[in-house]
Amino acid sequence: MEELLSPCHLLKLRMEFLPGGLGCNSMIADHLPSFSFPVCISYLGRFYQDLKDRDVTFSPASIEKELTKFCREARGKENRLCYYIGATDDAATKIINEVSKPLAHHIPVEKICEKLKKKDSQICELKYDKQIDLSTVDLKKLRVKELKKILDDWGETCKGCAEKSDYIRKINELMPKYAPKAASSRTDL
Repeated sequence: MEELLSPCHLLKLRMEFLPGGLGCNSMIADHLPSFSFPVCISYLGRFYQDLKDRDVTFSPASIEKELTKFCREARGKENRLCYYIGATDDAATKIINEVSKPLAHHIPVEKICEKLKKKDSQICELKYDKQIDLSTVDLKKLRVKELKKILDDWGETCKGCAEKSDYIRKINELMPKYAPKAASSRTDL
């Protein structure tokens, strides 16, 4: 059962049985390790570095504006994070200021993500999908869903693809563009 639960849920479940009651639980829960929210830390870390590289003014208003722009390019789990913090057009809630104000004061992204976890626990549950090593994987053994995901990660679609072989052909065709190292190391091309 443990492998089905996220690290956040596991920690909460285990703490229910620790001596010390709720006081102990809430104290320990506030110190969740960073592996509990890798998408948050990775994405906001890249965003913060991008801001520094471009010498953007570190004010809450400019950071909110830049984060909204940065999130337009986000895909998959990173787009979901942007949705949760309210940096997408279709977001139901707006807690973007919980990111922009601390970033304006150069608070580490780990601390920001810990505070976001208290506002929305779903942020804690976001994990990156396991990456497929395109240089060694046998595309014929992958499911169509996994082949579609490879194309989606590249921002591509396969219009007119009806069979698995169509998706494989499209991936092989686009691999030199999106994964040149994998394309050059493959022997089946």
